[in-house]
Amino acid sequence: MFRVLVVDDDPGIGSLLAEYLGGHGLRVERATDGPQGLARARAGDVDLVVLDLTLPGLDGLEVLRRLRADSALPVIVLTARGDDADRIVGLELGADDYLPKPFNPRELLARIRSVLRRSAPAGPEDGAPALVGAGIRVDPARREVTVDGAAVDLTTTEFDLLRALVAAAGRVIPRENLMERARGEDYAAFERSVDVHISHLRRKLGDDPKAPRRIKTIRGVGYLVPRDAG
Repeated sequence: MFRVLVVDDDPGIGSLLAEYLGGHGLRVERATDGPQGLARARAGDVDLVVLDLTLPGLDGLEVLRRLRADSALPVIVLTARGDDADRIVGLELGADDYLPKPFNPRELLARIRSVLRRSAPAGPEDGAPALVGAGIRVDPARREVTVDGAAVDLTTTEFDLLRALVAAAGRVIPRENLMERARGEDYAAFERSVDVHISHLRRKLGDDPKAPRRIKTIRGVGYLVPRDAG
């Protein structure tokens, strides 16, 4: 049974999600402020966090920022604000998905299942061949990444982007298509967040941002992971 941590200070939403998600096979825990939510997320035994952005004590974006400093735990952010700024910042900070309030619990359940499905290693019967390029090895079945043999810990979104890039090693992926290709959904409205994810990936891969050799920027076109020599 997957464990979902709901971090929201609205008792009505917390109770609704605990009942609805619990009735669909998820174990739900609740936190009602930022510090409590961050501490519980870091404590382990949680598979995914549903994180409201307007929280007392520590706002949701700061919770996400601190969590991403040492964890790749899947996070879906909730925002009551209408403009795209908070959603974009949430994606830039490493959120795996977002949902604006008010929302339908059924849609949230579908997004939770989608993120959990993407973040979970596949079984042996679903094994796919490893992808390689520029010293990077991506194992889609185990959702593992190594660089020159050393393991690299990535968020779900970072993994999906890197997998798309390495799968196309030697070919340029247009910047505006990269997120859609990686996620299988239309994220064109959040194209700006791609650059931030690439920056995070380069840092984690040990790539020099001034002269990257693993993820190259093809100016005016998109991004390229070179093929391994030989």
